Amino acid sequence: MVSDKPKIAISIENLHKEFILPQSKNSTLKQAAVNIVKRNKKVTQKVLDGVSFNVNEGDFLGIIGRNGSGKSTLLKLIAGVYEPTSGNIYTYGGITPFIELGVGFNPELSGHDNVYLNGALLGFDRKQMDAMYDEIVSFAELGPFMDQKLKNYSSGMQVRLAFSIAIKAENDILIFDEVLAVGDSNFQEKCIRQFTKLKLSGKTIILVSHSMTMIEKFCSRVLLINAGKLVYDGNASDAIDRYEALNMEMPALVAEAEKIIDDRDVAVKYIDILDINNKASDIIESGKDFSIRFGVNSKKDIGESFISVRICDAETQYVVVGFDSKLDKKSIMIKQGDNEFVIHIKDNPILRGKYYMVIGIYESEEKKTHYFQYDGLSMGNFFLIKTKEEQLGIIKINRKWD
Repeated sequence: MVSDKPKIAISIENLHKEFILPQSKNSTLKQAAVNIVKRNKKVTQKVLDGVSFNVNEGDFLGIIGRNGSGKSTLLKLIAGVYEPTSGNIYTYGGITPFIELGVGFNPELSGHDNVYLNGALLGFDRKQMDAMYDEIVSFAELGPFMDQKLKNYSSGMQVRLAFSIAIKAENDILIFDEVLAVGDSNFQEKCIRQFTKLKLSGKTIILVSHSMTMIEKFCSRVLLINAGKLVYDGNASDAIDRYEALNMEMPALVAEAEKIIDDRDVAVKYIDILDINNKASDIIESGKDFSIRFGVNSKKDIGESFISVRICDAETQYVVVGFDSKLDKKSIMIKQGDNEFVIHIKDNPILRGKYYMVIGIYESEEKKTHYFQYDGLSMGNFFLIKTKEEQLGIIKINRKWD
């Protein structure tokens, strides 16, 4: 009888990793003598704290978390670059790590020679490299540069060459750390197609990335690591929501923004996002109605004014959509003290992502800007948009097929 139980490719048991950081450096003989007496103090940095999980054969596992959470250290432990402080790592199959592409390159050698050098480090003999050399160069799109010394390559060219060599490795387990950031958009598309082939081949793959689009597209299961601890293990959509929620905690910046507000005649005091049920929420759905509620405090009566609104992508800070009450032939009256306004948005066209709001207020007569370029980042008014549909881009276009 054949068991349907999946085979384990990697098993992580109660993994801890700490680094010892010296507090002072002996740059002179005198300092060295003093530190012998003082016994140079050291600080322990805890990077991973009791992480446990299994990876099954054929899994496409994503690992996400904020910078400094321990993601790359975890990959280096699995790859054998680091030894754990405590805990166990069991791997069943050969591993090819794509962690620091280009390690082992010699800048004084040509691109041609570095292909053979890097291939040898991956376990290929010269005959094997001869057979795949032309394909590597073609994939890297570096044919005219292969006789030049590597030190004359740009960093992007070096990484493209390293990726093109490493992708030829045919081990059972592949580990990727932010490799989709290499090259221009055309080369990234080639990398994505290569990822699709690897996924269909049934290899066990671990991907660390800050691109939530890639994580959601490829990963059937995602781990979220925060401050060295595994805080979520499950589907990509829920993991991304939790990751975005972690990024929205910015109380220090909120306090800083409140100091700025006090110095202005007219100030936006708060912005709330209201969901379809008219309840304040930091998560709304694409395609559904929502509202923007914001409070304005004025030190005097302003009278007729207009409101300008910008919804910006939190990562790039690009304006996704903007509108102005003057263009809509709608003015508002701002009185001394607290004012509250609500804008209703129909059939939200914006797709999944993390955004923030920018509010501007100006008078109709003097064209004087009372409050513009409102710093939504500092106020911490991030909100998420969710969608269940597979879409590309950030705007949903209403369309009809004949």
